[in-house]
Amino acid sequence: MRQTELLVLLVLVAVVQHSEGHAKTYTRCQLSRELLRYNFPRSLLPNWICLIEHASMRTTDKVTNHNNAYTSYGLFQINNKDWCKKGRKGGHCSMKCEDLINEDLADDVRCAKRIYDRVGFKAWPSSYAYCKEKSMPDLSRC
Repeated sequence: MRQTELLVLLVLVAVVQHSEGHAKTYTRCQLSRELLRYNFPRSLLPNWICLIEHASMRTTDKVTNHNNAYTSYGLFQINNKDWCKKGRKGGHCSMKCEDLINEDLADDVRCAKRIYDRVGFKAWPSSYAYCKEKSMPDLSRC
């Protein structure tokens, strides 16, 4: 009976963890379609895809701590130093950082576009440098 109870407990834990996360990892083509749906310029799509691949590996629940100085959240890796606040709305995007780590991309996109309009791709320095030196992703088959 103890093995059965343990098995049931493990299954329940797995189900709860899966349902709480609400994360999504996009394929390159899925992400391309999503960005077009949110009216990203087709000409900049390879740049955005490269940035997102380098920053979050196309995963919506990615959280990166940068030496306890600040943390970046979500698909676009938007930071709490300037753009969002942890636990409450704030930053230049007037949003909670936790809202960036779910499957709903609407608020992520609004913030990413605001960042781009103000600073450009330089707001993501390591991804920007990486993508400048690499060839852009081939989206011709998407």
